[in-house]
Amino acid sequence: MTSVKAQAIPTSAERTTRQGRRQVSDRTIAQLFIWPTLILLIAMNVFPLFYSLYLSFNDYSVIANQPPQWVALENYEEILTNGRARYWHNFTVTGRYAALSVGLQILIGFGLAMLLREKFKGSGFITTLILIPMMLSPVVVGLFWKLIFDPSKGFFNYLIYLNPRAGDQWLSDPTLSLWSIVIVDVWMWSPFVMLLVLSGLSAIPNYLYEAAAIDRASAWFQFRRITLPQVMPLLLIAVLFRTIEAFKAFDVVMGLTGGGPGDTTETVAVRLYSEAFLGKFNTGESGALAYIVLIIIIAISNLYIRALNRAGGD
Repeated sequence: MTSVKAQAIPTSAERTTRQGRRQVSDRTIAQLFIWPTLILLIAMNVFPLFYSLYLSFNDYSVIANQPPQWVALENYEEILTNGRARYWHNFTVTGRYAALSVGLQILIGFGLAMLLREKFKGSGFITTLILIPMMLSPVVVGLFWKLIFDPSKGFFNYLIYLNPRAGDQWLSDPTLSLWSIVIVDVWMWSPFVMLLVLSGLSAIPNYLYEAAAIDRASAWFQFRRITLPQVMPLLLIAVLFRTIEAFKAFDVVMGLTGGGPGDTTETVAVRLYSEAFLGKFNTGESGALAYIVLIIIIAISNLYIRALNRAGGD
């Protein structure tokens, strides 16, 4: 019986071997999960990124039955010199749209956060209702607001005019079409700014306000010296995210105006889409335009990040 029990009990060397096998098995299982994900990410993100960069240095059309022809920097020179008159309008529209929409979102989002920072009955329910627009699909929002702006069926003109017959053609008037997109974007993304500012306001220690009240500091002094500096880092993050998204604005614009009337609301993203797909299929030049926009966004982001670092250091 003693010999049978001795054979049944594994030695220390056998236990070490079994543990090693389990470790190898666990490592293999982890690799089986990791490698397919990495391959999918490379196939869906990294490869198209570098392939489009390569095509931006070529004279190539995706529908042409010809291989890419290397032209070096000619596509970039065409956009920045000869094509400057063609594309400058799109950059101007995008800049105006970004400045108006981001500026209004910051003002409205900050104001809503200041109103909702004080807890009251039903504040949670109101906050949830305000957050609903940012949860919707941008394409659905564009089509939804297209019906609202309709002068005959929509009710937007009823809200701003006593006489509905005097309502404006928001989507077909060149002077109002850009404002219609700004209104929709502000309605959709002001809650995002409000959410970030609310998180910053909730993190401000109460003793700062108590000390200011003891010193008989005014409400304006408390806002300027306590509230605004404490919230500024998150506010700059909101500005950074919304500026980047404004430069990439496409889905809401296509859902509302399609870039019209004429080209009054044709942002850079819409122009890029039309150059790459809508009849022209100028793949090489559109790729160069996409990377010029990427460089501009990176430059703007670096400016915001520097400002954010200075605000965090203060």
